[in-house]
Amino acid sequence: MHLNRDFCYAVGIMSGTSLDGIDVALVKISESNGSIQLDLEHFDSIPYERAVEQEILKLCQPSSANIQMISSMNMLLGELFANAALKVIQDAGIQRKDIAFISSHGQTIFHQPDEIDIAGYTVTSTLQIGDISMIAEKTGITTVGDFRPRDMAAGGQGAPLVPYADFLLFQREGIGSVLVNIGGISNMTVLPKNGEASRVIAYDTGPGNMIIDYFAKRITQGKQAYDQDGALAAAGNVNQGWLNELLQEPYYTKKPPKSTGRELFGEAYATNLWNQAEEHSINLADRIATVTELTAVTLTKEIKRHITSSSISEAFISGGGSYNPTLMNAIKAKLPKDVQLRKMEDIGIRADAKEAMVFALLGYQFLKKRPNNFPSATGATHEVIMGKVAWGRAAKEVNSF
Repeated sequence: MHLNRDFCYAVGIMSGTSLDGIDVALVKISESNGSIQLDLEHFDSIPYERAVEQEILKLCQPSSANIQMISSMNMLLGELFANAALKVIQDAGIQRKDIAFISSHGQTIFHQPDEIDIAGYTVTSTLQIGDISMIAEKTGITTVGDFRPRDMAAGGQGAPLVPYADFLLFQREGIGSVLVNIGGISNMTVLPKNGEASRVIAYDTGPGNMIIDYFAKRITQGKQAYDQDGALAAAGNVNQGWLNELLQEPYYTKKPPKSTGRELFGEAYATNLWNQAEEHSINLADRIATVTELTAVTLTKEIKRHITSSSISEAFISGGGSYNPTLMNAIKAKLPKDVQLRKMEDIGIRADAKEAMVFALLGYQFLKKRPNNFPSATGATHEVIMGKVAWGRAAKEVNSF
């Protein structure tokens, strides 16, 4: 498949902080007169086996991670990502030889955007596993991945990366909008009315589903991995006093660019909140209602910061959180009436497929040798071409690199 034809097929793979599965989007990428279009051909989310999920979670905790398991899981995830990609290609009814490339975000197990001191040197770092060489070998398809480190090398936080695609695909003349993804972590991209790329603002606002999922598992004794239809939270009431305590977390007042993940809002943090609720004698339903409200409050507070300056009139929600009616209703209630809350489906994008589609686009731009970061969002000192490549067995046939 030649990338200099009118279109190409590509596969984007995303595995996020919520660890609810491997999201795989097979897309058709078209380009004309400098404008790029992504059309979703097929999407699937392949759940992790429980044992694999538990091993990944161990790697996200420095106290339980070890070098052997990091190395082993790096290769295992590469194989699982490859298998997921092959399944989606087959289910879509497209020949493997017609897929130009695969682009994988990998699984983040550690993200440290703030400098620490090591032997007198200051260092930032990030680590995504799911080896692209394994994906390329198992599928025979050229694979792009490991995007974040190049942005960090240029002084950025390596996140968020989605805003680059948001601007390229969703900027519209005369309309200011906010694109929100509620995965394990919530993040947003502010697209100002008639704005230039340099005016785009994007950052992680705080927890998304991560803490809610933890509470759902504890409340149901593991029978539910998440709060299905927001029913658990809907049965409770927000404990305002406890919520006010939770809002004292310093991350919420930190100025962007900023990014976060399991290192701050992971299982250790969620366990601490659970213990706080025990000390306050808060009942189970009120606990999950309150942490659901925490996501809604921290997200909408950040959206409202930009409504006037960026002329925001609509907010699009994607990610797993968009399927939680209790969370969505809380977000809607906190936004001004003149800001319309919409789902990505309203503009033809599946909410759960969006991030996997975005990484297909980032891989496409990498192979076209085009910058694919957004310094205004990540804090990098300049644009860079993010990514690394493992060539597929038919790479010699791809003549546009």
